[in-house]
Amino acid sequence: MPNIKSAKKRVKVNATKAAANKSRRSNLKTVLKKADIACSTGAADKAEAVKLAVKRVDQACAKGLMHKNKAARKKAQLAKKLNAAQ
Repeated sequence: MPNIKSAKKRVKVNATKAAANKSRRSNLKTVLKKADIACSTGAADKAEAVKLAVKRVDQACAKGLMHKNKAARKKAQLAKKLNAAQ
């Protein structure tokens, strides 16, 4: 454990941010998985699922959870799956 006051605060702040990032990353994975399943099964709401997934990918990119090139690649993959399913 750190002894310096500012180092103690950094430990607390890092733990809080790590928990928030973990939650956001988990939510992102869930939404991506639902969009993938919706496209592969031909669900009626596949366009909505992909639209939500693209939104969450953009949010993750804005928050720094994902690199901008990875976000662009994920969005392109989702669009490709959606177009193939239609």
